[in-house]
Amino acid sequence: MPFEDKMRPVFMISVAAELAEMHPQTLRMYERRGLIRPGRSAKSTRLYSLDDVERLRRIQQLVTECGLNLAGVERVLSMEEQMATMQRQLDQLRHDMDRLTAQAREELEAVHRSYRKELVPVSGPGAVVVVTRRTRGTR
Repeated sequence: MPFEDKMRPVFMISVAAELAEMHPQTLRMYERRGLIRPGRSAKSTRLYSLDDVERLRRIQQLVTECGLNLAGVERVLSMEEQMATMQRQLDQLRHDMDRLTAQAREELEAVHRSYRKELVPVSGPGAVVVVTRRTRGTR
């Protein structure tokens, strides 16, 4: 794939607009509204990444197919970002839970291995175990 880093700003506004099938002025308006944040070159030229182009396409989809205005688009994009953040947190929590479960299992097995051989399992409730000690010299 020629664009390995989807977040690297490489497209000038005219190329990004063509890729997103929009007018360059639309991209400028979306930037003023805070819907898109292109990078800047050393000479302050707007540079768009592949992620930016995909976001522009998503905005266009929400406007044309869903009939949302830009305020609605802002809200939907904000909620999508929140959902992505929560999904990452949930994935991390699941990973932590799996790791801690495996650790607890290992520790439990170590405890079971450390039991002394003289421990005798009791067969059920109400069972009586009598332990007698032998002293030296008695039989």
